[in-house]
Amino acid sequence: MGIRDTIRTAVSHVVPPAGLTRALAVQAMVYAIGHGLFQAGSAVFFTRALGLSPTQVGLGLSLAAGVSLLGTVPLGALTDRYGAQRVWLVGLLAEAALFAAYPFVGGFAGFLAVVVALAVVDASAGVARSVYSINVLPPDQRVTALAYQRSALNVGFGLGAVISGVVLALDTMVAYRGMVWFNAAMLLVTAVFVVRLPRVPVAPRSVEKTSRLAVLTDRPFMAVSLLAGLLSSHGTLYLVVLPLWVLSHTDAPRTLIAALVLLNTILAVLLQVRASRGAEAVAGAGRALRTGGLLIALFCLILPISALTSGVVTIAVLVVAAVVLTLAELVQSAGAWGITSTMPPAAHRGAYVGAFRLGGQLQYLAAPAGLTALGVSTGGWGWLPMAALFGVAAVAAVPLVDWAARRPRLGEDEVVAIGEPATVAS
Repeated sequence: MGIRDTIRTAVSHVVPPAGLTRALAVQAMVYAIGHGLFQAGSAVFFTRALGLSPTQVGLGLSLAAGVSLLGTVPLGALTDRYGAQRVWLVGLLAEAALFAAYPFVGGFAGFLAVVVALAVVDASAGVARSVYSINVLPPDQRVTALAYQRSALNVGFGLGAVISGVVLALDTMVAYRGMVWFNAAMLLVTAVFVVRLPRVPVAPRSVEKTSRLAVLTDRPFMAVSLLAGLLSSHGTLYLVVLPLWVLSHTDAPRTLIAALVLLNTILAVLLQVRASRGAEAVAGAGRALRTGGLLIALFCLILPISALTSGVVTIAVLVVAAVVLTLAELVQSAGAWGITSTMPPAAHRGAYVGAFRLGGQLQYLAAPAGLTALGVSTGGWGWLPMAALFGVAAVAAVPLVDWAARRPRLGEDEVVAIGEPATVAS
């Protein structure tokens, strides 16, 4: 293969093919530019522009996360009732309005009202966005399209973070308000993209009424959700635990933390589509979760070595550990997309996708404190039981997914065939 062919192949794994897959990726990037900008500068905006204390900010964000956790499943059921595209569009418009109002918030009560409302709206729109991508595409294209969207999101978040550097350098109230309003504008642009996407009819519902929380009684699927949520803690390990470990247990320079975040972004953009191959079917999704878990366990064994080394060797160990954890992220994400693309029945896809997100949200609540205490506060020995935990989860992934796939979902009399993509009409 010549250099030209190599470049063409590499580009094809980053730039999505023309058509619906590219349209979905472009809207994801536009959305991420605004959110990347806001996330990078939100802490300063809350404290400087709104005059809140760090304690108030933390309390408000925690309460919002709790509300989002409780509402994920019933909010997902709204997608089944009203259609993914409609809920997604309404969610984007509501988010734009809430962000536009942010600079006018006065005091903690106003901040709490906006941040909780944003959590509810974001949960609804997030489920609807995923369900729409699944419904509108053929089964064999869903995971790949979601991989292209993840790559585009990383590009957008990176661009947003770069713009935030300008905002933070200006350090004026006008700049901070403009940052929030820019995000609101990007949400409106994303809404325009959503309006122009193809319409997908709402899946016919069963005559028999089903509770919005009925999906929680699907024990095999919920077990897979919790397992996938545990494995999704690679994000907490990379963004919270790894930096704390670098600062407290190694002689590596602090600037390496930013370099490792940049490395993660670059690898995600370049390799996410390739890492998603084979996860389109139930069996492949289970294997992807297993591989992701094993890679996290390997990371837990590699990282502590950096406390015993010095200089260039420490940096090398940290880079290797970061690469291993990034690969775990890419493969585990593909496995999660494979599960949500194949198992949920069309009529209850929103509820199932919402239920699947419960595992990840529980991880967000428990993992930062738990994994930090185990990995960092113990001085290093805690990485061994952590590696065992993820190793056991990895070994359990395939049989657990197999068990869930052999059981019918809500409203189904037949199960998804192991090894084959779902063919439920969208």
